[in-house]
Formats: sequence, C-alpha cells, structure tokens
Amino acid sequence: MSRADNRALLMSYMTEVWERGDPEAVALFADEDFRRHQSPTAGPLDRASQIERLKGFRQAFPDMTIEVEDVVVTDDRIAFRSTLRGTHLGPFMGIPATGRQVEVGLLDLIRIENGRFAEQWGGPDVYDLLTQLGATVTV
Repeated sequence: MSRADNRALLMSYMTEVWERGDPEAVALFADEDFRRHQSPTAGPLDRASQIERLKGFRQAFPDMTIEVEDVVVTDDRIAFRSTLRGTHLGPFMGIPATGRQVEVGLLDLIRIENGRFAEQWGGPDVYDLLTQLGATVTV
C-alpha cells in the first residue's frame, strides 16, 4: 500500500472505532492474526482481546474522544501521536467512576500488512491517566 493509503486506513480506523465509538469495528482494520503489544513483559493481545480492551475504555469513558495530533507514515508503518479526552463515568482498572475529566497523550506504532493492521505497539500514558483519576501509583 502507498503512504497515502496507509494514512487513509488510519483515519478510517479513528473514525469508525473512536469517533463513532464502535470497538467491534477493529475487525474491519485488523488482520485475523493481529497482535497488540502493550508491554515488553506481557504477551500481546489478539484481535478479540483488543476489542474487549477498547470496550472497557468506552465503558469507563463513554464520551471519550481521540484527536490525532501527528502522523508519520511509511510503506508499512504508521506512527501517530494523539490526545484522549473523556469523563470517567465507569470503572477503570479497579477504580470506580470519579466523574473526573481526563486528558492523556497516546503514542502508537502500527505495522501494516496486506492493507490491514498486523501489529500495534504503544498506547495511552497509563501512569498519567491513573494519576488524573486520583490513584496513587507506587513503583
């Protein structure tokens, strides 16, 4: 795929999954063998697990929006920086709804294969998100 095609794929994904709030739409963009890497020490999520993860975010932050700030595209990779905004109205990582507004940065890298997402790395700044929700994070 061309760089323009890859950029269009990302923007369609952001529209369907995030603007329209449809985590199930991940299946339209991610390959059956898709892997979502969240941490070097944890195993990757498969496509179904990624959909469930996004449903959890949507339940915790039902008014969530994500604004794409920067995009860098190559022939088989998309890197982007975005900002998540929303209101904490449902449980998130064991934290009951607080009603707090959050604004968190995200950095993601997606590998494209045959016009679909094959792998993805990165995500939201979870430490910042938990801090905004009033959690005490110890290392």
